[in-house]
Amino acid sequence: MIRLTSKTKGLSREEKRTRMMEIFLVTKEVFQLKDIEKIAPKTKGITPMSVKEVLQSLVDDNMVDCERVGTSNYYWAFPSKALHARKRRLEELDEQHTKEKQRKMSLQLAVDKAKVGREETEERASLLKELQALREKRSLLKTQLEKYRECDPEVIEEMRKSNGTAKEAVSRWTDNVFAIKSWAKRKFGFDDGRIDKAFGIPEDFDYMD
Repeated sequence: MIRLTSKTKGLSREEKRTRMMEIFLVTKEVFQLKDIEKIAPKTKGITPMSVKEVLQSLVDDNMVDCERVGTSNYYWAFPSKALHARKRRLEELDEQHTKEKQRKMSLQLAVDKAKVGREETEERASLLKELQALREKRSLLKTQLEKYRECDPEVIEEMRKSNGTAKEAVSRWTDNVFAIKSWAKRKFGFDDGRIDKAFGIPEDFDYMD
């Protein structure tokens, strides 16, 4: 016979599971969902809204068996079944704990290994200072190298070629401007001053030397 238990508010999920398992283990009977929905709230203080969810969690963990017959589901759990399920669960948790422990040890070894050679010693401080000085010297040499590079014959030759190309382009545009001015004078009879003013051409506009 099921012993009545006073209703308790705020039961945890695990407490609900434990109390529901007591229904099966004490009675050793087979129930339908509607039976559990009546018994669990009255005798175990499990809220009606959570009965189905708690029962399904026990089925999912293989602590309660479920079989569909016709249109109804039947639930049962005998002591041997529950004992076997708990034993398997404990083995899983123990295995998980062992793996986590090994992982923690591996991480600790990795941390300890990473610390080797990084202890604060006078020698390490001196080496770090020397390294910083070398970095600063390298930066200074790089800056000086960029300055001296301006005198590099290859760089000068490249600049000369670029200047020559630019000068040729300017000369072509100068030819075009003078050609347009010549055409405008013939076509409209404008003098140079009027044309220069109209097109914004400087008075000293001429070919580059």
